[in-house]
Amino acid sequence: MRFGDLKIPQKLMVVFGVMLTAIVVMGVTLFINQQAYKGSVQRTAVAHASLRSADTAAFRLTRQENSLRGFLLSGDAYYVDRLENAHKPKFLAALDELRTLAGKDEADLARIAAVDAAYANYRAVAIEPAEKLGADPATRVQAIDLVKHDGVADKAVEPVENAIEAITNDAEAVVAAETAAQAAASLRSTLVLAIGIGVTLAVAIAGGLMLTGGIAAPVAAMTTAMRRLAAGDNSVAVPASGRKDEIGEMAGAVATFKDAAIHKLRLEEEAAAAAARTERERVEREAEKAAEAEVDRIAITALAEALGSLADGDLTYRINAQFAPKAQQLKSDFNAAAGRLQDALRGINGATGGIRAGSEEIAQASDDLSRRTEQQAASLEETAAALDEITATVRKTAAGAKEASSVVAAARADAERSGAIVSQAVSAMTEIEQSSGQIGNIIGVIDEIAFQTNLLALNAGVEAARAGDAGKGFAVVAQEVRALAQRSAEAAKEIKTLISTSSQQVGAGVALVGQTGEALQRIVDQVATIDSLVTEISASATEQSTGLHQVNTAVNQMDQVVQQNAAMVEEATAATHSLKGETGELAALVGRFKVGAESAARATAPVAAPRANPVHAAQARAQTFVRPGRPGGAATAAATKVDEWEEF
Repeated sequence: MRFGDLKIPQKLMVVFGVMLTAIVVMGVTLFINQQAYKGSVQRTAVAHASLRSADTAAFRLTRQENSLRGFLLSGDAYYVDRLENAHKPKFLAALDELRTLAGKDEADLARIAAVDAAYANYRAVAIEPAEKLGADPATRVQAIDLVKHDGVADKAVEPVENAIEAITNDAEAVVAAETAAQAAASLRSTLVLAIGIGVTLAVAIAGGLMLTGGIAAPVAAMTTAMRRLAAGDNSVAVPASGRKDEIGEMAGAVATFKDAAIHKLRLEEEAAAAAARTERERVEREAEKAAEAEVDRIAITALAEALGSLADGDLTYRINAQFAPKAQQLKSDFNAAAGRLQDALRGINGATGGIRAGSEEIAQASDDLSRRTEQQAASLEETAAALDEITATVRKTAAGAKEASSVVAAARADAERSGAIVSQAVSAMTEIEQSSGQIGNIIGVIDEIAFQTNLLALNAGVEAARAGDAGKGFAVVAQEVRALAQRSAEAAKEIKTLISTSSQQVGAGVALVGQTGEALQRIVDQVATIDSLVTEISASATEQSTGLHQVNTAVNQMDQVVQQNAAMVEEATAATHSLKGETGELAALVGRFKVGAESAARATAPVAAPRANPVHAAQARAQTFVRPGRPGGAATAAATKVDEWEEF
C-alpha cells in the first residue's frame, strides 16, 4: 500500500512513529553508554583510593623502619611507642582499607594477603628481636647488626615493599585501562548523538514534506474548489478525485455536489423554457389548459420551494406534491439528486469527525512528547551542573597535590642541608679526636720530664748526703723538688687517664654521628622518592581534571542538542494544532448543510480549543535554535472563511 492511500490519522501516526522511534533508539543508546561510563568512573575512583591506601601503607612501613633505627641509635623507648602505637596501626588500617576496596576480587585479596604475610615475617625476624635486644645495653650491638645494610631487616622488609608495589602497579593499570574506556565511551556518545540528530532531522523534514504534499496541499485545493463552486462556478475541476483516503472521499462528494448544481441549472433552464411555452400557448388555449396550468403551477411552486431549501443547505427536504406525469421525472430526479448529495455530505461529516479526533489525539501526543523532551533537557542540565562541580573538585585536588609536591621538595632540601651539617660535625669530632691524641703525647712528654726531675732530685739527695751538714739545705731542696716531680707525674697520669676516656667517648660520638649522617642520607633518598611520587600524583590529578573538563564539554553539547530537539518538537506540535484548526474550519463549512439529526449534531459539535503548549520553557531556553514557524494557523483559518451559500 502506498503512503498516499493511507488515511490521514494513519499518515500522521506513521510520520510521528518513525520520528519517535529514532529519538527512542538514540536515547536508549545514550543511556546504555552513560551507564557504562558511570561504571568506569566508579572503578577509576576505587583504583585511585587503592593507590592512596598503598602509598599510605608504604609510607607507614618506612616510618616503622625509621622509628626502629631511632630506637637502636638512641635507646629511647619513645621510638618504640611511635612504632607500635602510631605507625603500625595506621599501616594495618591502610591494609584494611585495601581489603574493603578489593571487595570480592580474589587477585586483589591475594596481593593484600602477600603484604600481610611479608609484614608478619618482617616483624618476626627484625622488629620484635631488635626491640628486645635494643632494650638491654649489653645486647644493643646485636640489635644494631639486625638493621645494617647486610642485616636481616633489609632482606625481610624488601618482600613487603615488593608486595605493596604490586598493588600499586595493578591500580595504575586499572586507572590507565578505565581512562581509555572513558575516552571510547565519550566518542561513542558523540557519534550516537550526531547520527541520531541527523536521522531525526531527516525524518522530520521528510515527514513534513510528505504531510504537506499529502494533506495540506490537497485540503487547500479542495477548499478553493468548494469556494468557487459555492460562488456558482460549475466549471471548476474537482482535485484529488482518484485518492483513496478521506480527501478522495471529499472529492467524490464535491463532484456529486457539482453534478447536482449543474443538474439544477439545467432544470431551471428547462423550467423557464416550459414557462415560456406555457405563456405563449396560454393565449391560444387558456380555457382548455386551465387545469394543466394549475398542475404546472403546483409543480413549479414545489420545485421552487425544494430548490430554495437546497440553496439554504437543507438536504433533507423532498418534494411530496403530486406532479403531472410529464413533470414526474423532474420530481424523481430532484429527490434522487438530493438523496445522493445528502449521503455524500453525511459521509463527509463522518470523515471530518474522524479527522478531528485524530488531530486531537496527535496534538495530545505532541504535547506529551514536548513535556518529556523538556524533562530530558532539565535532567541533562542538572547532569552538566554536577559535572561542573566534580571538575572544580578535581582541579582543587590537583592544586593540593602540587602544593604538597612543593612542601616535599622543601623538606628534601632541608634534609640535604641537615646531612651537610652532620658531615661537618663528623669532621669536627675527628679533629677533636686528633687533638686529644696530641694532648696525650704532650702529657707523655711531661710524665717523662717529671720522671727525669725525680731522678735528678734523687741523685741530688744522694750527693747532699755525701756532703754532710753542708749539703743539708741542698738535700731539703732536692726533697721538695722530688715531691713536686712526683705530684707532677701523678697529675700527668690522671690527665692521661681522663684524655684516654675522653678519646674513647669522642670516638663513640664520631661513630654515632656517622650513623646519623647515614640515616639522614637515607631519609634524603626517601624524601626524594616521596617527591617523585607526589609529582606523579599531581600530574595524574591534572590529567583527570582535563578529562573531566572534556566530559563536561560533551555533556553541555548534549544539553544544547536536546534543547534543539525540544524546539523541533514544538514546531511539530504547532503544525499539528494548525492542522486541527483547518479540520475544524472544514467541519464548519460542511456543517452548514442539513443531512439528518445525527450527522448534523456531529458536524456542528464545537471544536475543542487547542490546549496550551507545554514546551514554551524549552523554547525559551533554545530560542537561538528555533527555525521560523511554518505559515498557516490563523492566516489559513482566515483564508478559509467564506460567505454563506445563499445563492445556491
